[in-house]
Amino acid sequence: MKAPGSVRIDKWLWAVRLYKTRSLATNACRLGRVTIAAQPVKPSRDVRINEVIVAQTGEITRTVKVIALLEQRVGAQLVPQYAEDLTPASEYSKPREPYLQPLFHRPKGLGRPTKKERRQIDKLF
Repeated sequence: MKAPGSVRIDKWLWAVRLYKTRSLATNACRLGRVTIAAQPVKPSRDVRINEVIVAQTGEITRTVKVIALLEQRVGAQLVPQYAEDLTPASEYSKPREPYLQPLFHRPKGLGRPTKKERRQIDKLF
């Protein structure tokens, strides 16, 4: 595959599988979730080799170094040829879903709530 002369950042982010679709990559750029040198970038900005890109993908903030330019999406096994992942391990250890605690705790085995307890529960909602 011949290396292109220049590639848009939204296209490159999609090609190296940081975002599932190109439109998601474009929206992330427009919303300021993609930065280069701590500056938000537009989706049409060209990517250069050896640039470090910081992209927020959901809960995780991914840091990637551009190794080579790419226009077409490649398999996941080929991504390391085009991008070096510099994301700290602490980002990957973040919980995928927020931990939700129950509004109240009722010990198991107490049976059905009493009328007074039901009223207290109804007040919560």
